[in-house]
This record gives sequence, structure tokens and C-alpha cells, in this order.
Amino acid sequence: MSDLPAVRPTPPEAPQPAAAPAAGTRPALSALDVVAVLCQLFAFATLAIWGFAAWDFPASLIAGIGAPVGAILLWALFVSPRAVLAVHPFVRALVELLVYAAATIAWWSMGQAWIGLGFAIVAVTVGAVNGRRRLG
Repeated sequence: MSDLPAVRPTPPEAPQPAAAPAAGTRPALSALDVVAVLCQLFAFATLAIWGFAAWDFPASLIAGIGAPVGAILLWALFVSPRAVLAVHPFVRALVELLVYAAATIAWWSMGQAWIGLGFAIVAVTVGAVNGRRRLG
């Protein structure tokens, strides 16, 4: 007959669990991620409220639009998950802290120190835990 040996196919190996998510997928969101996004949105809204409320009419338009746009620009450049500039994690944390501090100071300057203090505690705690999780 033939000089080829008789070969029997072997069953395929069981798939191994993937260590990282597959290409094109993102890891599931945690409650910490949701709270971090809410803190960011609250900070941007706070800066808009401060800009419109703390200044007289012509300057209120500039401050009410410019303050949150500037904070969003800083956030997009340095802190966002898809940041434009890749910087050291401590620079990223410093920029994040700067945005949160600006929102806290805005509440204090509007006479709402307790809201500012509460926001500062929540935002810095979430930022610290989230930053720690990113580092390792």
C-alpha cells in the first residue's frame, strides 16, 4: 500500500483563560470607575457654575465657558485613559488634583464650604484609590 504511517488526529487542547482582554474589547467597568467619572463631571459642572455665578455679565460668559473648557482640555491632554500626552503617573495625578482643587476652591469662593469639603474628600479618595489601582 502506502509508505505513510497511520496517524490518528489528537483532540484539540482546551482553551486557556486569557490574561488580558481580547483585542477590541475593554475590561468591565467597576463601581470605582463610575464614581471617578461622576467626580470628573461634577468638577467640570462646578467650574461652569462658578464661572457664571461669580462674575458679572460680560466676564461671566468667558469664565463660565472658559473654566470648564480649560479643565476638560487639561484632562484630555494628561489624565484621560486615552490621553494625548503620555506623562509620568505622578504628573497625571498632579493634574487630576489640580482640577479637583479648582472645583473645591470654586465651591468655597461661592460660600459653600461644606460642599467643597465633601467633594474634595470624595474626589481625592477616589483619585488615590484609582491611581493606586493603575500603578499596580
